[in-house]
Amino acid sequence: MIVFQNVTKIYNGGSAALEDVSFRIKPNEFVSLVGKNGAGKSTIVKLLIGEEKPTKGRIFFDSQEVNKMELAELPVLRRRIGIIFQDFRLLPTKNAYENVAFALEVEGRPQSEIEEFVPQVLDMVGLSSRAYNFPHELSGGEKQRVAIARALIHRPAVLIADEPTGNLDPINSVEIIKLISKINERGTTVILVTHNKDVVNSLSKRVVTLDNGRIIRDEEKGKYVLA
Repeated sequence: MIVFQNVTKIYNGGSAALEDVSFRIKPNEFVSLVGKNGAGKSTIVKLLIGEEKPTKGRIFFDSQEVNKMELAELPVLRRRIGIIFQDFRLLPTKNAYENVAFALEVEGRPQSEIEEFVPQVLDMVGLSSRAYNFPHELSGGEKQRVAIARALIHRPAVLIADEPTGNLDPINSVEIIKLISKINERGTTVILVTHNKDVVNSLSKRVVTLDNGRIIRDEEKGKYVLA
């Protein structure tokens, strides 16, 4: 599904964020990307969604070569990739339902679809009873569930979870990872970007470890090991 083929990314000033990186992610896989700050994890995400272009190499999403896509083609690609972030990025003046619905409204989707799909994804993440609460009325774990619902509203093929437990306590972190795992079991490919050693080690899934822009370890049922 996703292929990075000898990808190098050099930013202005000559610093290499990635050097000759190659890997494949199969449909329905759950892959954790780990590494210290500056290892290249965020650059991989930006390249995959077409936010950045590689200096060298090729990137494929299904049959599409992402690095050759025109700017006008990228929104279609990005609707197939849901992203959740550490800081939730919810609109404070909209309630949970409206935050999720907004992702469809900006596309001009009909109201009938919005009324059908939004309750479905809120139910999937366990927030049906909190649909009309605003972000300031929600706990950190609930805010992240809204963010997950928003990422899922387009029924993406891939979910990228970028430090999804970074602002959560241990109990909420466990619950969010359980939810992401359940989403993966339903057929969505998951890429988890994290510094959370306990989370990675509890998953017993594939772990790709980056260091200074290079892949130093790629293991099925891997562990969080940076040394």
